[in-house]
Amino acid sequence: MEYKDYYKLLGVSRTATKDEIGKAFKKLARKYHPDLNPNDAAAEGRFKEINEAYEVLKDEKKRKLYDQFGSDWEHGQNFQPPPGYENVNFEGAGFSDFFETIFGGGGGSFRGGFQQGGFSQGFGGSGFHSRPRRGSDSEAVYELTLEEAYQGGTKSITLQEQVAGPDGIPRMTTKTLEVKVPAGVKDGQKIRLAGQGNPGLSGGTRGDLYLRIRLMPHHLYKVKDNDIVLDLPLAPWEAVLGATVRIPTLDGPVEMKIPPGIGSGKKLRIKGRGLGSGARRGDQYVRIMIQSPDRLSGDERRLWEELKEASSFTPRNF
Repeated sequence: MEYKDYYKLLGVSRTATKDEIGKAFKKLARKYHPDLNPNDAAAEGRFKEINEAYEVLKDEKKRKLYDQFGSDWEHGQNFQPPPGYENVNFEGAGFSDFFETIFGGGGGSFRGGFQQGGFSQGFGGSGFHSRPRRGSDSEAVYELTLEEAYQGGTKSITLQEQVAGPDGIPRMTTKTLEVKVPAGVKDGQKIRLAGQGNPGLSGGTRGDLYLRIRLMPHHLYKVKDNDIVLDLPLAPWEAVLGATVRIPTLDGPVEMKIPPGIGSGKKLRIKGRGLGSGARRGDQYVRIMIQSPDRLSGDERRLWEELKEASSFTPRNF
């Protein structure tokens, strides 16, 4: 467990007077109070540290125990509680494991007085208790095949998260969640899992977990926004004469009529076979790719030569 130098946290010497400690705390509390830094998680952690340091150093008994035990800890020696340890009483909770190891239970309140930005506390009053704060949201990447994204449904995902163990030391654990994937979900879209984010502070609720969808590459289809594109190889005679071709889609194969005389690069549409949902459902486009044979038998070459002589077609007009 890491040693905490309370004097260093408050920026005072080990011989500092109670008045000097109080002034140092007031200055840092104004700077790091959570209500003045609502969007800075690091500030809240810093505030808790200086609150803990002040709770110890402002109290004569606590400071004496800390100076005796903390010095041993800092230099690698074992802890031997000094006489009177069991008679020291500390209220509240929420301080560090280091604090609890020394004092046998968490600390409680800071006492001070300042008013700024809509909050105030009275030094010497009833004290400050951290208000419950909602945990921050977290995000994870969730990979799906194109078929899974198109069909949707309930799927399982296993994640790792850091939690506090029984001894208070953070450790990694795994959890499995059931995820309802909406049909037609797109790449980059986020799925929100309420209450599965980072833990809250002081009894606050957990944040949310957002799963950012990443579509895995597909061997047949390319994705363009809500639409998907399939390259369809055609033989020259199929392109010239027309054909009926069985086309794969994410919802099963369909028969498509290829019109005669179609050119390479032209696109044919199959409506409603893309991603998205409702009125925003995309389409599947079939892009024609005319393929020429790279090997010819003697008879095939003779027929192509005859076609060349008989045809008046020219692909160029320049």
